Amino acid sequence: MSLAERLSPYQPAALAILRIVTSVLFIEHGTQKLFGFPPAPFEVTTLFFVAGIIELVGGILILFGLFTRPVAFLLSGEMAIAYFMVHTQIDFFPANNQGDGPIMFCFVFLFLVFSGPGAWALDNRQRP
Repeated sequence: MSLAERLSPYQPAALAILRIVTSVLFIEHGTQKLFGFPPAPFEVTTLFFVAGIIELVGGILILFGLFTRPVAFLLSGEMAIAYFMVHTQIDFFPANNQGDGPIMFCFVFLFLVFSGPGAWALDNRQRP
């Protein structure tokens, strides 16, 4: 039995862990913008406040695996916009403009659009 065959049964749980850990890290960015926790190293403008709402609500929905695909699509787009509006203004290279996080969030959320939530998601509950 190959390694891939032995690991394949764990794929839904591994995907769920990726979804949950990503959402917890993402929620932190929303609470930073909305509640100042953890303390933000930037001034929160109206645009950042709106982004904070999207990040907090979207992050909670992704955490519970509720409406995963459409919410992940929205969050992926938000991170692409954030990267190009904020981070590229600092420098072209992600290593210099602190854009690694938004890029990674963008592509993890884009992955969730196509993969779904994995195990332990409210999206998986049976509807009568």
